[in-house]
Amino acid sequence: MLTLARSVWHLPAPADARPATRWDAAAVAVIAVLAVLEVAVWRPDLAWRWVSLAVFLAWLPTLLVRRTRPLVMAGVFALVATASLAVGWLQGTTPEDLGTAIVGLLIPYSLTRWAGGRDLVVGLGLFLLVAVTSLVTQPLVPADRIGGSAVIVAAAATGAAVRARSLLHTRQLDDVRRGERERLARDLHDTVAHHLTAIAITAQAGLAVADRQPTAARDALRRIDEEATRTLAETRKVLQVLRTEEAPDRPPDRPLDDLAGLAASAGPGPAVEVALADDLDLSATLAAAVHRIAQEAVANARRHAVDATTVRVDVRRRLDLVELTVTDDGRHPGHPRAGSGDGFGVVGMTERAELLGGRLSAGPAAGGGWRVSALLPAEPR
Repeated sequence: MLTLARSVWHLPAPADARPATRWDAAAVAVIAVLAVLEVAVWRPDLAWRWVSLAVFLAWLPTLLVRRTRPLVMAGVFALVATASLAVGWLQGTTPEDLGTAIVGLLIPYSLTRWAGGRDLVVGLGLFLLVAVTSLVTQPLVPADRIGGSAVIVAAAATGAAVRARSLLHTRQLDDVRRGERERLARDLHDTVAHHLTAIAITAQAGLAVADRQPTAARDALRRIDEEATRTLAETRKVLQVLRTEEAPDRPPDRPLDDLAGLAASAGPGPAVEVALADDLDLSATLAAAVHRIAQEAVANARRHAVDATTVRVDVRRRLDLVELTVTDDGRHPGHPRAGSGDGFGVVGMTERAELLGGRLSAGPAAGGGWRVSALLPAEPR
């Protein structure tokens, strides 16, 4: 139990909390209007109705910071609710809660969803203190007290469940990105190994003829310089990639040639057409990236496109960029994400493109179907 308490206390706040939007502000304004109408029109016989309204409107604006600073919301709520209970105690009666105050259930939800460990413990403690006091002091039947407690617990549990699901999704995305970095690192390893082998062979040849043929030795040094420059350029393309101890999954020796083979090995399903421009002269790392992105996009199209007859892969030069587009003519009801699982296929393709300094987009095509487009910086081999 002590270990659990410590883990909760040191729990970090989720990284997906976003500031309030204009829709949040509009929702708060609508709730405020409903509260005023409830007091003035719908429930004029409510005990201490204006006090209840003032208390409610005092903490209602804190809903705008429920994601970024949920402890503030809980603290303001506890402060004004305690003041309301104190006024009622001095007057010998307890102000009744507004029906609109049901939005107060966002407090335990927001704390368990977005708060860090310390804020979560303190905020829930303040909220539960006020909620329990209200349930005990108000003239309620036992069933109402039990039901109120169950609703509070359900709100907190819902927030915790959504938080856990969000964290799981984030970890899955991190795993996909890490795996893509590792695969790109293996591709880079194979490319660098090829260049280093060429450098070593050329150096040995230059040493063998250096005494007898100085010109040939100079040519060898020039080729070594060119190979070293290419190797350095390849290495700089990949930043912060991870290496694993697994056997490398070697990329094709001529990946763009194998890319053309997608049309022949498509199997049952929509036909795959591959169009490669004639002026493509790509480094091995870039060619492997184009090949892998195209493979993933074709697999996604065959997996998700409904009634598709054709998947087209097009690779061409656009000034200093290489453009890869994969389109299909199928239907995508509800615009599903063109990725495997929960959209992780697109995440992997995007990660590989961004690591090479490019960008990738995926979405419905203008004429129907789905379109994946990648733009990658082109460097000659």
